[in-house]
Amino acid sequence: MTLTAVLHSEWIKIRSIRSVHGSLMAILAITLTVTVLVLGTTGQKQAEQAGSDVLFDAFFALNFGQIAAIAFGATAVSSEYLDGALRISLAAVPRRSLFYAAKMTAIGGSALLVGFVTSFTAFLLGQLFLGEHAIGLGHPGALRAAFGGGVYLALMSLLAAGLTALLRSAVAVLALLIPLLLIVPFVLVDVATAVVRYLPDRAGQAVLHQNPGDGLGPWTGLAVTTVWAAAALLAGWWAVRNRDA
Repeated sequence: MTLTAVLHSEWIKIRSIRSVHGSLMAILAITLTVTVLVLGTTGQKQAEQAGSDVLFDAFFALNFGQIAAIAFGATAVSSEYLDGALRISLAAVPRRSLFYAAKMTAIGGSALLVGFVTSFTAFLLGQLFLGEHAIGLGHPGALRAAFGGGVYLALMSLLAAGLTALLRSAVAVLALLIPLLLIVPFVLVDVATAVVRYLPDRAGQAVLHQNPGDGLGPWTGLAVTTVWAAAALLAGWWAVRNRDA
């Protein structure tokens, strides 16, 4: 089978498996819901505070959308390990590297498309609640942050997808990544700030700040997250290629 044919079959899986498609759509739904709830209630008050990063505040809801992005990447791969689905997939596509490349391309492409829609829509929607404090895409760093936010969500999906191929369990990946993103940075922030800035979420979210300060630069931070995702994808490729189905 050609790469195009395998990509088409992987897209059909994403569209037809309810848990996978639902988690993909949840990226947009959760992010927009949190944007409305947060900026609609406290947005103007936050914007009035001295030293407020109005750009990062506009993308605050991506912190929640990334959980759905991780769930999407994990469930899209873990569905292959249910009821012998992987054996059927490899019977249709015996070339494991081709199968893996097509699956990850479909996952990354879908997450990137939804990520862009989510990031730009969340930004524009949130500004409706900020009155005189609203900013546009012409604001310094806004277009970069909106574009980078979409890329960041796709990278988090691929990070989860690669780890799921390695561990063969969406539950294990969620149990690993969610504490890493939501708990570990706050535990280490006072004792290992230099380490925290290189964690996948903190590094990638530098692109959402107007002025990242003493941390990583916007594109450097996103590059660090790319390295995390690439390492997970390579580990997942090794597992798919060498382990029994």
